[in-house]
Amino acid sequence: MEYLNDMALFVEVVKARSFRRAAETLGMPNSTLSRRISFLEKSIGLRLLHRTTRRIELTEAGQLYYERSKRIVEEARIAHEQLGEMVARPSGVLRVSLPVDFATTYLAPLLPEFAALYPGMDFDFDLTPRNVDLVAEPFDLAIRMAAPQASNLIARVIARLTPRLYAAPGYLEQNGEPHHPSELKQHQCLTMQNIGSWVLHREAESVETTVGSRFRGNSVAMIRRLAVLEMGISALPERVVMEELASGQLRRILPEWQLAATSVYAVTETRLLPAKTQRFIEFLRERLREV
Repeated sequence: MEYLNDMALFVEVVKARSFRRAAETLGMPNSTLSRRISFLEKSIGLRLLHRTTRRIELTEAGQLYYERSKRIVEEARIAHEQLGEMVARPSGVLRVSLPVDFATTYLAPLLPEFAALYPGMDFDFDLTPRNVDLVAEPFDLAIRMAAPQASNLIARVIARLTPRLYAAPGYLEQNGEPHHPSELKQHQCLTMQNIGSWVLHREAESVETTVGSRFRGNSVAMIRRLAVLEMGISALPERVVMEELASGQLRRILPEWQLAATSVYAVTETRLLPAKTQRFIEFLRERLREV
């Protein structure tokens, strides 16, 4: 496809009506430019320019080629500029796949600010626990609570969530309050599916303890609700239970202890992102930095 580059050079020569002036505009040696146009003529099999010591003139074939080439080069320039605008100025529809709990607790409160910053953007959110195919499906990015397994995907950490322990006052009155992580094995501990133990940290000290209850699930909202209903002890980030803490429905226990922080990832199929995706990831990373 080298001839496409030579076509653009040919258009510049015709516009300048001089190899020297065109070479100066293009920032290349005059001899190189002349050689490239000669190669173009040979590849076409027709002379495009009449060269004299003072000026150049288009041949009949050259006039036809110039009219066609000029439109192609202009279209390419416009396409390049429009893509550049996409990088510089966010616009269009942003399609995001993310878990429902993260969307309602963390993302929704931030959306009014982001939408006001970028009025040219619209949003399409798919709240689902499934791992969407970022290559085959029309998503700009996915937000996930674990790093992707696929090596062809790009994962950027946008937040770190630190779970702490909470229980309803009624549950603690009925079952007593633990004063050390080792006592948790004697309690109903509400966990996500496939989790059989918690590792709690206090400064440099760590304690792993077996946990379990009659209830397991894959929804943070359900675990929070069960905790409010006095069904057990939950391990959740503070942001998730702010309203329940303020109303007294839950209170923190073992306040010196916490679980290890878990990372939240913005996952994309490529590192080359349009402005709408770049700005969204940067915004979330900035606003969620203190979570």
